[in-house]
Amino acid sequence: MIPKEILKKVKRIEIQTRKIVNDVFSGEYRSIFKGRGMSFSEVREYQRGDDVRLIDWNVTARQNHPYVKIMEEERELTVYFVVDISHSGHFGSTQQYKSEIAAEICSVLSFSAIKNNDKVGLLSFSHEIEKYISPRKGKSNGLRVIREILYGKSKSRLTDIGNALGYLSKIINKKSVIFVVSDFYDLNFEKSLKVLSNKHDVILIQMIDPFDRVLPNMGLMAFRDAETGKKKVIDTLNKKNQLEYTSQFLERQNNLERIVKKSNVDLINIETDKPYTLPLTKFFKRRGKMFH
Repeated sequence: MIPKEILKKVKRIEIQTRKIVNDVFSGEYRSIFKGRGMSFSEVREYQRGDDVRLIDWNVTARQNHPYVKIMEEERELTVYFVVDISHSGHFGSTQQYKSEIAAEICSVLSFSAIKNNDKVGLLSFSHEIEKYISPRKGKSNGLRVIREILYGKSKSRLTDIGNALGYLSKIINKKSVIFVVSDFYDLNFEKSLKVLSNKHDVILIQMIDPFDRVLPNMGLMAFRDAETGKKKVIDTLNKKNQLEYTSQFLERQNNLERIVKKSNVDLINIETDKPYTLPLTKFFKRRGKMFH
């Protein structure tokens, strides 16, 4: 039995994000993701002007006459949310944890997919695979995905993004749209990302809390690393500590952006102290210009 407070929160997110889908992203999702893939339909004899790249050499050899493949747009998509539920997501210096905002963003994208009759699936992970929900159509499956992102329990504090992407590469064959949601403290996943992005449309969504960028001016503070559990006391007023902290963040960002560029995938930065609709809208508009 799912506790009432969990059902109530999921319902609130459903109502809130459904309004965003209808008001902001109506039509945007379809224009960007629909019709991107092509699937085999049938073969027919080659005609003058046909693209020679579509010649089916097996049929051609059997019939001793050139035949071409007829392709049609794939109208139905499969959308996966690959979500980091390690302990660093259960942090927030603003009104919400990273994990709560991640759930809302996945909800917006999930309801956009459901509205377009697409399948939605989930892979949640920490240092290991935590939960896999196979892609299905319909609102009930979308709500199940949101519940799992919000309240799924991780067995490990640590994160291994490469392991999650490698696992997904092995179990999905059909070209899919994959949203990877994390704060990306772990950057050891370039090889797995390249393999996945060769076959699928991959979008990284990074959750960034203000504390990730800059130390707060609060004097001596005891910090606990959310993933390792180690405690450390830092003088947040010390300029050297502030510069070193920000420098480490910038170095991580530069490395992440390098990985993104080399793998030819998209990156959406979500600042947890700002409305997430703005970066999502920018992404949709940028994608829309690319495909039109």
